[in-house]
Amino acid sequence: MGRLIAILFLSRDLAHREHLRTSSYAQHMALGGFYEDIIGLADSLAEAYQGRNGLIGSVPLLKDDAEGPIDKVLEKHLSWVEKSRYTAVEKTETALQNMIDEIVALYLSTLYKLRYLK
Repeated sequence: MGRLIAILFLSRDLAHREHLRTSSYAQHMALGGFYEDIIGLADSLAEAYQGRNGLIGSVPLLKDDAEGPIDKVLEKHLSWVEKSRYTAVEKTETALQNMIDEIVALYLSTLYKLRYLK
């Protein structure tokens, strides 16, 4: 679970940086919404997980090895979340899996906004 939360934190940091650098208003707004919302979702997931399973313990600080446009970076992080979700949280923990579904939906909505709203 610690690594899942770390990925969400890294996505937030990278999105915030790009939010400040972009000259595109649509990208600025999409990334602003993402970095504001992902932290609340990550925090809610971590708290609910700990309510069920006890303290997570360490959340690693991941190195920023992102390359390419921000949509590709977020897509890579989303892929990791989708691939690792049942390792991080048991499939039968439906309340927690629903929270991960909300996180996935935020990534997908943000990718749509980044790619198609100019």
